[in-house]
Amino acid sequence: MRLLLVEDDTMIGESVLDLLRDEGYAVDWVKDGEMALTAVETQHYDLILLDLGLPKCDGLTVLKTLRQRKNRTPVLVATARDAVAQRIEGLDSGADDYIVKPYDLGEMLARIRSLVRRSVGRAEPFYESAGVTIDPATREVTVEGRPVVVSAREWAILELLLARPGMALSRKQLEERLYSWKDGVSSNAVEVHIHSLRKKIGADLIQNVRGVGYLIAKGSP
Repeated sequence: MRLLLVEDDTMIGESVLDLLRDEGYAVDWVKDGEMALTAVETQHYDLILLDLGLPKCDGLTVLKTLRQRKNRTPVLVATARDAVAQRIEGLDSGADDYIVKPYDLGEMLARIRSLVRRSVGRAEPFYESAGVTIDPATREVTVEGRPVVVSAREWAILELLLARPGMALSRKQLEERLYSWKDGVSSNAVEVHIHSLRKKIGADLIQNVRGVGYLIAKGSP
């Protein structure tokens, strides 16, 4: 999953960036509202973590602009503890949820997982198909109840495909969701990760769609 962090405080930004990357998210970090709008114009994100007190273009303006442009990316707004009016205005302007500063990092991760689930139309906290189950809260993968160890990139691919059964994602789409601006990407990275995944979870779950990409079928047996 690829996230956009919009935060002008360097110390907070670095802390959140490290945490999210440790959790396996690809994260781009910008420090003002204008850069946030530019980033969203050029890149698809699974979620935006948006501070409201931004230079150049404040967070509420960023949020309202996104919604006016019909951008439906989930937005988690960060506000100060005493900024009740801001939270109300943010939610009424199109925010999907909010989190109070200073962050409780565990709560922030839980809210991110919840919003990502909602954005793909799922309510259950885990994804399952053909005996393969993943739990985003614990990052555990099991095959027929047996724990399987996967790398961070393998996990990210599996989560993307299991969350969207029946939807084919191209190699480019997967690369865009797996890697941030600063990550180097080899030309066959996605293929290598999928090959490794198939050896661990079974060869049939992740299917090739010739000329399109990869998918996990709906209702896989």
